[in-house]
Amino acid sequence: MMAGEPFIAVRDLTIGYGNRTVQKNLTFDIHRKDIFFIIGGSGCGKTTLLKSMIGLLEPQKGEVLYSGLSERDSVNFYRSDEKIQAQLLNNWGITFQTGALFSSMTLAENVALPLQLYTDLSEKQMAEAVAYKLALVGLAGFEDFYPSEISGGMHKRAGLARAIALDPQVLFFDEPSAGLDPISSLRLDQLIVQVCQALGSTVIIVSHELPSILSIGTNSVFLDAQTNTMLDTGDPKKLLEHSQEDKVRQFLNRTESRVEESL
Repeated sequence: MMAGEPFIAVRDLTIGYGNRTVQKNLTFDIHRKDIFFIIGGSGCGKTTLLKSMIGLLEPQKGEVLYSGLSERDSVNFYRSDEKIQAQLLNNWGITFQTGALFSSMTLAENVALPLQLYTDLSEKQMAEAVAYKLALVGLAGFEDFYPSEISGGMHKRAGLARAIALDPQVLFFDEPSAGLDPISSLRLDQLIVQVCQALGSTVIIVSHELPSILSIGTNSVFLDAQTNTMLDTGDPKKLLEHSQEDKVRQFLNRTESRVEESL
């Protein structure tokens, strides 16, 4: 891939449900190793965009192009055959607000599940990989714990450990800090950065949490519910001061003093 070429390219994307359009004319780039935030007010379509990017909701128009799968040109998930779709999915890690752990399985069993389904590793190799991933998120020694036996913050970390089980090129998060206190949220932000540096992953996060957006974000897109389109894209720290859209600056400045205290 040439220097400067986007790792993920969203082009003239329109998304929605049935005849209802949620967002239209979305065009932006995500570069390798970006920590990219999808931001905007409530009801603007942040999660809908995420669903379109991970193969759960086919766009009404436009496309999302993924590079880096091989030496081939960028690929569109929805226009690819099952083999290419499977390759893409195996290169993605996805976490949800609740962590989505299986309650009847231990943390080790939860993290091992993707390895059992998509690799030919031996039991010993899987156990070593699981122990490493749990240690990477600060859960060493909790292999035999069940989800009901750990805290909310630990749920988030265990969900992250399962998402990185296959060493994904891209990690998707839907409101990862939801339900966490400010200190736990800050620690999760730091953990996301550490894990992504360790794996070399690109990160895409749906969030409205300003401390997270402004402390770890390197790129972003701002979605607007009134106009049903994007208003700006770029490094959120730069948009904070230099966006030509008042609504973007107001959103990023709405609790600036509290954000600065958290950094």
